[in-house]
Amino acid sequence: MELTTKEIFGLLHGIVLGSLFLLSFGASFVWLRSYNQELLSEEGRIIRNKRMQAVIWFLALMCWFTVISGTFITYPWYRAVPKEGDLLINYPQALLKASKNTSSWHSFGMEWKEHIGWLSPFIFTAVAYIASMSGETIAKNEYLRKALMLLLSLAFISVAVAALLGALITKKAPII
Repeated sequence: MELTTKEIFGLLHGIVLGSLFLLSFGASFVWLRSYNQELLSEEGRIIRNKRMQAVIWFLALMCWFTVISGTFITYPWYRAVPKEGDLLINYPQALLKASKNTSSWHSFGMEWKEHIGWLSPFIFTAVAYIASMSGETIAKNEYLRKALMLLLSLAFISVAVAALLGALITKKAPII
């Protein structure tokens, strides 16, 4: 089995970075959810706070890497313009736009990925910054903890929709 350069970068973008993102999101959410003053000793809060901050910063970093690699590595391949007489199968955007049945995959799906997808790394970075600046206050302040969990969830939903659309668009018009 042989993979092309485009397939390797597609796998790195979607599978490797996506998996690391999913794992760090789950860990971040669980850390925040269980970071409760009544359940932890003073020493436990200090240790958990440092670990939670590291995991949330890792989440933000994975999201940035995923969005940047998608925007600047795989997306230009998607947007490549065919020359006269080229097969559209090698040009995903042109292939989707060529048919009325698939043009909405580009007009809605890629627009979502291009614009809304860039929102999530900013939100995850904001959550990481707030968690770092708040420190152990998160364990004492249930409203702050829930607000951070809500922000994580909203950003995750935008990432999940972008990832689903990416997978479906790649199924309709693969980058080969």
